[in-house]
Amino acid sequence: MARTGPGGSMWCWLMKKPNRKLKADNVPDGADLWQHVTEQVSPLKGRETLHVDLPEPVLEPKSKPMRRKGVIAPSPKRKFPPKPPPELTHTQQPDMDKRNQQRLRQGKLKIDSRTDLHGMTQVQAHRALGNFIVDSWNTDKRLVLIITGKGLRPDGATGVLRSAVPRWLNESPNREKIIGFSYAAPKDGGEGALYVRLKKSPSNRK
Repeated sequence: MARTGPGGSMWCWLMKKPNRKLKADNVPDGADLWQHVTEQVSPLKGRETLHVDLPEPVLEPKSKPMRRKGVIAPSPKRKFPPKPPPELTHTQQPDMDKRNQQRLRQGKLKIDSRTDLHGMTQVQAHRALGNFIVDSWNTDKRLVLIITGKGLRPDGATGVLRSAVPRWLNESPNREKIIGFSYAAPKDGGEGALYVRLKKSPSNRK
């Protein structure tokens, strides 16, 4: 293409006809734009074409979506039921020291109160025993005497109350108030009666 410039001289330059058009809706990136420009310009005569190696685009690693760390509530502590107290027998009082166990069996401890269940039915005796234990405990009686009767039968069997009372003493709520029990000394009824050692009630503890 030629034009007349000042002084009548002819200006001319060469330009390749573009072989592609940029679409407005297809905006090229840096590498495509550079290639597009180089295709529109012809190199000057006598000069070599300068090839420029474009650096490969560095792809940034996709950031992982941040997970919101939830606050984990501490798991509630499991509550286990309280361990039941050991069973008491006429010869086993685990909550008493040996000296008091011996004094209890020999009848050397002072009796604070007593009740007689002899002749009662099981229902009557069970109710009377429970009331007697709780009343004695609330009034801070420490040693009580419970008369059951020997209940010896012709066939040698033991009386009902003599067998049932130790079992009832090991049942709640009686057991929680008792330290131990033992057969009474002969002067207080022997095997027909029981010494029962009670704990201090909370209202009387210092």
